[in-house]
Amino acid sequence: MTGSGEPEGSGEDRLIARHFAPLATHPGALGLLDDVALLTPPEHCELVLETDAIVSGMHFFPDDPPASVAQKALRINLSDLAAKGARPLGFLLSLALPKGASRPATDAWLTPFARALGEDAQAYGCPLLGGDTVASPGPVMISITVIGAVPTGTLVRRRGARPGDRLLVTGTIGDAVLGLLVRLERAAPEDFGLDAAGRDHLISRYLVPRPRNALAEAVRTHASAAMDVSDGLVGDLAKLCAASGVTARIETVRLPLSDAAHRMLAAAPELLATVLSGGDDYEIVCAVAPERVGSFLAAAAAAGVPATEIGEIVAGQGAPRVIGPDGATVALDRASFSHF
Repeated sequence: MTGSGEPEGSGEDRLIARHFAPLATHPGALGLLDDVALLTPPEHCELVLETDAIVSGMHFFPDDPPASVAQKALRINLSDLAAKGARPLGFLLSLALPKGASRPATDAWLTPFARALGEDAQAYGCPLLGGDTVASPGPVMISITVIGAVPTGTLVRRRGARPGDRLLVTGTIGDAVLGLLVRLERAAPEDFGLDAAGRDHLISRYLVPRPRNALAEAVRTHASAAMDVSDGLVGDLAKLCAASGVTARIETVRLPLSDAAHRMLAAAPELLATVLSGGDDYEIVCAVAPERVGSFLAAAAAAGVPATEIGEIVAGQGAPRVIGPDGATVALDRASFSHF
């Protein structure tokens, strides 16, 4: 992503100068006037790299507000850094826009997109360093690569959970996928006793993730293994267990649910499987040694991030066992979302 900043430059140069150069406040971005960026790693730290892409019609609706699209694009990447115990240093943006769109239409979409992206970059301490803009015959596609840092040797991996570790999860589970059902009009809010506030809460959780970067240090200093919950709690936990050579047991009665999710499950208990496997939560699931649970929860409270113990790591192999309210094992048709 380079731009001359001059009116006589190419259309891409003008687009970058107008919308993205103001976001490039880090000196290493070189004002987006070069082909590369510079980043000096903090002393005694290792770099942590993460990239995710979102595509219109797959990860967001074409008529979603551009501001929420920008927030989602950056925050899903920040969520991965938080689960690794890393702090953000900056990000690269690759943006594919529909070929043939008029300049006024493009500017009308990019103006709120870039504004929200800049606001989040400042709020999370993750400045724009560079990237690329291209035209595409397909839908809008946004790919972001975030660069973070952890003190050398302290990265929290999926691998590392031990039998006896307690399982904790941040925030609430299932809001985003329930919000998607409402957004798709596959679930009428009034059928579940949802008022306007409940409906709006669920949809907002789908539109705009809430990455738990405020808890990154506590994850780094307390968790033996962790990952962010993006494809579904059970499926992502299964990945953590597989990497660690263990299995797990979780109790659905301990799942942290919002008031709106509680209402929907009370009206339609069959949605429990959707809550467990639907994805888009962007919370953190982590394994913590029993003697460290208290201090982890205290650190979470101090950071303003809710955290709940939902089960434990168990010796053995295979998929995590999900215990329902009646004490029986909950059978799931699928454990998580998959693109393929």
